[in-house]
Amino acid sequence: MILDRYFARRFLQAFATITAIFLALIMLIDVIEQLRRFEGLDLGLGQLLRLSLLNAPGTMNQILPLLMVLSTVVLFVGLARSSELVVTRATGRSGLRALAAPVTVAALIGGLAVSTLNPIVAATSNRYTQLSEAFRGSGLSVLSLSGEGLWLRQGSPRGQSVIHATGHGGDAVTLYDVTILTYAPNAGPVRRIIADSARLEDEAWVLTNAKVWPLATGLNPEASAATHETLRIPTTLTRDRIRDSLGRPAGVSIYDLPATIRQLEQAGFSTRRHEVWYQVELARPLFLVAMVLVGAAFTMRHSRFGGTGIAVLSAVLLGFALYFIRNFAQILGENGQIPIPLAAWAPPLAALFLSLGLLLHAEDG
Repeated sequence: MILDRYFARRFLQAFATITAIFLALIMLIDVIEQLRRFEGLDLGLGQLLRLSLLNAPGTMNQILPLLMVLSTVVLFVGLARSSELVVTRATGRSGLRALAAPVTVAALIGGLAVSTLNPIVAATSNRYTQLSEAFRGSGLSVLSLSGEGLWLRQGSPRGQSVIHATGHGGDAVTLYDVTILTYAPNAGPVRRIIADSARLEDEAWVLTNAKVWPLATGLNPEASAATHETLRIPTTLTRDRIRDSLGRPAGVSIYDLPATIRQLEQAGFSTRRHEVWYQVELARPLFLVAMVLVGAAFTMRHSRFGGTGIAVLSAVLLGFALYFIRNFAQILGENGQIPIPLAAWAPPLAALFLSLGLLLHAEDG
């Protein structure tokens, strides 16, 4: 038990050190990227750092498997060089038994990544998008679904507009039974529009059979109302932004994903991308455990045998390959080419069995 605690502490120290190094590198690179992205805008260093800090959790979440492989390599290379693995085996403890503590820590980190880091990433990525749009002066654009239909909010320096539709054409680009309420900057509503349909074309909503009521103090809206067979309303929304808002599961906390999936189903949208993401997140602890076993399979040997550099490189390359396979399977699942459980759970299980096979081969010769 004491030895397990020692291995767990060494693994946590390696993980914390590598995470801190990568976080510093990511922040440095991201600040430079923010400078390039917002070139020409009068943004201070504090604002750029704020954007980078909001971007950092998502990046760290993506490279978590790599951090696990590197932490395992650092742990077992250090134990091998100090001959602690040899002493451990001399006491009658097998190499597989020595893996119990790092595997347990990896599973706990995976659980924290799903339960804590995932909601943080969802919140920070959404906040990053809001700040980016605000700094560019394009205003905020928000899409949400509810039992009452589809809600859109678009913004510009001229004011904000709230769009409600009870139906859609399947991709949120064509809307039916539309109501638009326009607000002046820092003021109340100035116009209300209803239309049979609205279609997004060339940076404008093209409304069909629209009726417009001006809303102003001392003005009779109905007497001043006007009807239009076709009416164009400028918008900052694009097809890609609407589809990204609907299909970006990383911006939804794992606790809210089941409800979001139900709302998308009720609204008639495809939920496959969200379902795959949900299952992939649930499988994350298993994949991180597999990454620990991959790193251990190549480095749990005495350093006097030589080839440590090749072993470390092999562990990292295999980790990258398994990470690529997992992402490729996720894409296949999102496109409907393979079942969702297969896309989410097959890569972690395959990585787990492959690494166990390598470990057993190394232990038994």
